[in-house]
Amino acid sequence: TTSAAATKPSPVTLAVVNARIWTGDARRPWADALAVSGDTIVTVGSSAEVKKLARPGTVVIDGAGQFITPGFIDSHVHFLQGGLALTSVQLREVRTRETFVSQIAEYVLRVPRGKWIERGDWDHESWGGELPTREWIDAVTPNHPVWINRLDGHMALANSLALKLAGITRETTNVSGGTIVRDASGEPTGVFKDNAMWLVSRAIPALTNTEWDVALADAMRYVASHGVTSVHNMGYWEEYAVFRRAHDAGKLGTRIYSAVPLASWERLRDTIAEHGRGDDWLRLGALKAFVDGSLGSHTAAMLEPFTDAPNDTGLLVNELDDLYRWIRDADAAGLQSIVHAIGDRAIRIQLDIYERVARENGARDRRFRIEHAQHLSAPDVPRFGKLGVIASVQPYHAIDDGRWAERVVGRQRAQLMYAFQSLLRSGATVAFGSDWFVAPPIPLMGIDAAVTRRTLDGLNPAGWIPAEKVSVEQALRAYTIDAARAGFQDDRLGSLERGKLADFVMIDRDLTRIPVDEVVGARVMRTVIGGRVVFEAH
Repeated sequence: TTSAAATKPSPVTLAVVNARIWTGDARRPWADALAVSGDTIVTVGSSAEVKKLARPGTVVIDGAGQFITPGFIDSHVHFLQGGLALTSVQLREVRTRETFVSQIAEYVLRVPRGKWIERGDWDHESWGGELPTREWIDAVTPNHPVWINRLDGHMALANSLALKLAGITRETTNVSGGTIVRDASGEPTGVFKDNAMWLVSRAIPALTNTEWDVALADAMRYVASHGVTSVHNMGYWEEYAVFRRAHDAGKLGTRIYSAVPLASWERLRDTIAEHGRGDDWLRLGALKAFVDGSLGSHTAAMLEPFTDAPNDTGLLVNELDDLYRWIRDADAAGLQSIVHAIGDRAIRIQLDIYERVARENGARDRRFRIEHAQHLSAPDVPRFGKLGVIASVQPYHAIDDGRWAERVVGRQRAQLMYAFQSLLRSGATVAFGSDWFVAPPIPLMGIDAAVTRRTLDGLNPAGWIPAEKVSVEQALRAYTIDAARAGFQDDRLGSLERGKLADFVMIDRDLTRIPVDEVVGARVMRTVIGGRVVFEAH
């Protein structure tokens, strides 16, 4: 057993006893108590052992048989966008054109005239697949520019006022790696995809520091209530500045690994040389880029055309020479590359680049990542394990996209979509996340999606592509120790063992012992970060 027999034992500030603890530590997977000194775990073991360490002033929590896991690590979020989305117009659940319009009409009444209406997270697949147009909403939004995105963030709808403010007309030319959707007469319908979205978004006034700070506070509070203690933010330097400001004011309540754009790798290299990689609350070192778009927007890069669009194989959003050069140079500078690839062609391209760079730059612990890795081609599955490329995936997308994906790629190609079990069997490290704002940042929902694969429409009660289900313990690993590994933080986070940070979650039932279809009904009771209770259910 572990004991706190250091030269001078640190005083135990927090003790949890009588719990069922899944530690995430393969050498000692289960325990029933733990002791914390300050922000660090000093003992994981038996209740009798831990009770002996309690002193006057030690906070002792009786776990009363509750289930404890390491704090959940969401390895792919857009954290500030998620925070902003909590208070924006809510279109995710909309199932008809009429409701789409009425939700916007209602929301507009609460917003000052002239203020941009953003986000929304609509999904045209929910009402049969017809893309919305500005004509749908112009009449209810005469005084508000509207720029609302599909829930995957790869296309968005502008109303006529937004197009006017952005200076967009039928003469506006197309953009490489993006699409301006037009009607039969050549007029923009208001929908813009991938790189073309910038034509509108550049016209939106920047948010104030206060607006950003509120979004961050909202996001931190929300994820803590769901047991998330740490996130990998896929973002920009402007977002890092928001995190930095909160960090310097002592206000960070979620640990953040802050990725910045791959094209800015030199700036990241120089920032780290000058200021280091940060600390346990805010870290740098990751670079994010894209190969393609998304399946739902028909912008994922595919080896064969989409089943429902025989002339379309998606698009590439970056020049491949640029991608290769950035990754080669960033890797040589000791930085981590994290690249979005959804279609099978995009994934193959990215694996090829990683293989080439690793060969050219020589051996090192680089932990290359592919984000989403949604639509695999059979020959590429074993390459993740072989090349040591981490698959950073989002299980909720499987039960969301699974409602319509076969219409887009056909039954046969769908067999290797969200192929979590195949990737694990190939020896790959699989890290789980949510892609919030795109999907809810709720690990219990993600675990449910990964272990049951029951689609949101209720049409696959036995699971969509059931061969790719994972066990509850595999899902827990992907949300804890393997997600920590994906962020080079597995020496500090991701498992409950002596010397690691005291980040853990108390849940009202043992996820490993209940029927898998009850996982989604489990409830987070407490979230602890660095030995401090940051959320308690009432």
